[in-house]
Amino acid sequence: MNGFQKELDSLRKIAIEKQAPKIYPFNPNYITDYKGYTLGMSNEEIDRLIAFRNEGHWINSVKQFQEVTKVSDLLLNKISPYFKFPEWVSNPKPSITYQNKPKTFAQKQDLNTATAGQLQKVNGIGEYYSKKIIKLRNSFIGGFIADVQLQDVMGLTPEVIEKITNEFTVKTPRQIKKINLNTATVDELVTIQHIDYDLAHNIVEERQLREGYKSLDELKKVKDFPVNKIEIIKLYLSLD
Repeated sequence: MNGFQKELDSLRKIAIEKQAPKIYPFNPNYITDYKGYTLGMSNEEIDRLIAFRNEGHWINSVKQFQEVTKVSDLLLNKISPYFKFPEWVSNPKPSITYQNKPKTFAQKQDLNTATAGQLQKVNGIGEYYSKKIIKLRNSFIGGFIADVQLQDVMGLTPEVIEKITNEFTVKTPRQIKKINLNTATVDELVTIQHIDYDLAHNIVEERQLREGYKSLDELKKVKDFPVNKIEIIKLYLSLD
């Protein structure tokens, strides 16, 4: 009887394994709710991964996948052998070696004409970020005004931006007509990046209280002013 039961249990196990979805190699960055469910991930683990990706970040290793999702070692050992990362992650391109002596303006390449391939030579810049940089640059007719606009590329850290500006700089800046901060109307101010109507009204109100701005940095005192974007906003302003 025991032998019959063991054989029956064995047949059941085989049947269950056949019903389980077969796992094929996949990129963990593109796990959907359904894919995560079939892999055995909990809703919380799937949500952590999707939130991480929605911020513009990428999973580049098995270790990072577990750090982000908090999946158990047991599940990780089961699914990680099927992870397939892009070629540039598995075999990263040689990065630019930085010399102790910084490059001069003349030695740097023009950020307004740099190709995706040239940008990807910088450590920390892959296909994803090179495309985002070029997409932002192309959103302006004439390209960037200054290097500081790289801060508007979501996901770029200050460290990576520094590496970019070690090799690239804006040599052919977009020509603009600056707006006089002390005479600008609300409608003129809202044409500037990061300034909406509420902020424009606050800027004008503060200007009236101060009887004019003496310095562009005084904008930091304006209610709800995005201080972390002041250097970009200052590109479009003058005091006369």
